[in-house]
Amino acid sequence: MVLQADGGAAPATSPLPEGPTAVVDLFHNIGPVATGVLVLLLLASLYSWTVIFGKMSSFSRATKDTRRFLRGFRNASRLQEISVLAADCPRSPLAQVFEDVYETYKRQTGGAGPPRSMTSLERSAQTAASEAVTALERRMTWLATIASTTVYVGLFGTVIGVIDAFHGLGTAGAATLRAVAPGISEALVTTAAGLFVAVPAVVAFNQFTARVRVFAAAIDDFCRELLNSLEEIPVRTAAPARAPGAEISREAERGVHQ
Repeated sequence: MVLQADGGAAPATSPLPEGPTAVVDLFHNIGPVATGVLVLLLLASLYSWTVIFGKMSSFSRATKDTRRFLRGFRNASRLQEISVLAADCPRSPLAQVFEDVYETYKRQTGGAGPPRSMTSLERSAQTAASEAVTALERRMTWLATIASTTVYVGLFGTVIGVIDAFHGLGTAGAATLRAVAPGISEALVTTAAGLFVAVPAVVAFNQFTARVRVFAAAIDDFCRELLNSLEEIPVRTAAPARAPGAEISREAERGVHQ
C-alpha cells in the first residue's frame, strides 16, 4: 500500500532542462551587463585568433625566404646577384637588411669598389635590423593586451553575477537555488569565457616572442658578416675566387632553422 499525505497527491516537480534547452535557458537568464561582457570577449577572441593565424603565416614565409636567401648568398659571386636574390625573397628580414646596406654602399661607391665609410654602413645595418625586428613584432602587442585584460573583463562579469545572486536572495527572501541560479550562472560563464580568450593569447605571445628572438639573433649575425664581407672587398679584388657572400656565418643559418 502506498500512503499519501492528507490533502491529495504531492505536487510534481518539473524536471531540469537538459542538453541544448539548458544552454538556451542559460543565455536567456543572463543579464545585459554579462551579455555585453560576453560580446566584448567574443570580439577579442576573434581578433586574437586573426592575429595568431596571421603571425603563423608570416613567420612561416619569413623562415622559408630566409633559408632561400642564405643559400643564395653563400653561393653568390657578385653583389648584384645577391641584390636580385633579395628582391625575390621579400619576406626575409635578412634580405631587407641587405637591401638597405647595399643601397648605402651604392651611394658611396656607385656599386663597385671598396666602401668609403664603414661607419655609415654600420649605421645603415643597425637601422635596417631594428626595422626588421619591429616588423616581425607587429601586432604582437595586441596579443599581450588581450591576454592580460580579458581575464579581468571576465572577472568583472563574475562580480556582476555574484551581485545578481545576492540581489536574488534579497528579493526572494529565502536561500533557494532558484533565487541564486541566474547570478551564479552569469559568474561562471563570464569567468570561463575570459579564460578561454586569455589562455591562447598568452601561449601564442610567448611562442611568437621566442621566434622573434631567434630572428633577431640571426639578423645580428648576418649584419656582422655582411659588414665584414664589404670591408674585405679590396682583398677580394686581389683574390676574386672568394665570393662576397661566401663567409655568411653558419651561426646565423642555425638560428633561422631553429
